[in-house]
Amino acid sequence: MSSKHFNGSSAGVTRHYAPYVQADWGYANHWYPALFSDELADGAVKGVTIGGHDIALRRSAGKAYALSDRCIHRGVKLSAKPMCLSEGTVTCWYHGYTYGVEDGTLTTIVGNPDDSLIGTTGLRTYPVEEVNGLIFVFVGDRDYGTPPPLEADLPIRVTNDPNDTPVPHLMDEGIVVRGIHRKLVGNWRLAAENGLDPGHLLVHWDNQILVALDRALPLGVNALSENATEEIDVPNGPKGVMNRYDRPDLYKPVLENPKVDIKARGTVPHYFRTSLWVPGVLMVEHWPITDHVQYEFYVPIDDHHHEYWEIVATRAGSDDERREFDFKYENFFKPLALEGFNNSDVFAREATEEHYTRFDGWNNEILCDMDYSIIAWRKMAARHPRGFFESPYLDED
Repeated sequence: MSSKHFNGSSAGVTRHYAPYVQADWGYANHWYPALFSDELADGAVKGVTIGGHDIALRRSAGKAYALSDRCIHRGVKLSAKPMCLSEGTVTCWYHGYTYGVEDGTLTTIVGNPDDSLIGTTGLRTYPVEEVNGLIFVFVGDRDYGTPPPLEADLPIRVTNDPNDTPVPHLMDEGIVVRGIHRKLVGNWRLAAENGLDPGHLLVHWDNQILVALDRALPLGVNALSENATEEIDVPNGPKGVMNRYDRPDLYKPVLENPKVDIKARGTVPHYFRTSLWVPGVLMVEHWPITDHVQYEFYVPIDDHHHEYWEIVATRAGSDDERREFDFKYENFFKPLALEGFNNSDVFAREATEEHYTRFDGWNNEILCDMDYSIIAWRKMAARHPRGFFESPYLDED
């Protein structure tokens, strides 16, 4: 692959993915994970922020609802002191404004039940989908219209697995899903690009999980063809790019660099493949181990923070298989993969943020050949914006 595609300042090439560079606050009008199902008990209220939208989630009669987390009266957050006085409503703890969770209508005011405002106004609501232990919220423009199906904002269903074992999909029946999520410093794009980046493997060179499994992870992966990163654009469906690590004719792993006297650790080969999907969802097939899949969501909070979702899924057809998965998750996947292996990525993302915040990193990065997949992702994401989140803060000028 010729270096002429990427070397030098990026200022001359950002025009190829200008809408992506515009998306500081993230892509609007998409489905994003908000909570795990077990984080929202019946009768409870929890607050999240996605793309500058403060959202309160309330479970009523077993169903999850989402509405604006700012009372229309004086603007306090409903989730700051949850109050649910009746089924199907949420009440502001400050002055008693009470809203129906179905449509956000102001149904009563606790201390003034005959107020003329009642029934004439209310809070904005957001579409919600709950599947396999995850609560997704569609966040974006109020007048967007009917949201696309949730599956359009998730990775594709993999049908060409070389192990002849279909990769579990988040919407499949009979799968188990466990994971964590945490608020991190760093723009969502830096997190997404880190997940896909074949050149960042060096940060994992001395990781515990690789040593424990004697797993052979190269220092890097060089592309041998422009087709090494495949662009996937499903009509009315997922949009993303896939690093075709299943094609040895397209990649050459770098196992040592004698100039700095370093070699890749491990002797046991392990197949995995990575892909990244709009609006910012990574899929790593057969990771942390074969027949499992790790999903990562990079959910924008604002222009300098994101919610990092790390999920492991697999098939489990019996209670014994579910218990075995839970055991592996608590004692292996979570401590060594999600919190161990991925903490190296977290460190790298937070270290990258300063350059892109203070020094206009999008126009002052020097890219090289191994950034081929990042460029492909940026171009794909730039072609498919449904909208952009914008800062909710008033212009001080």
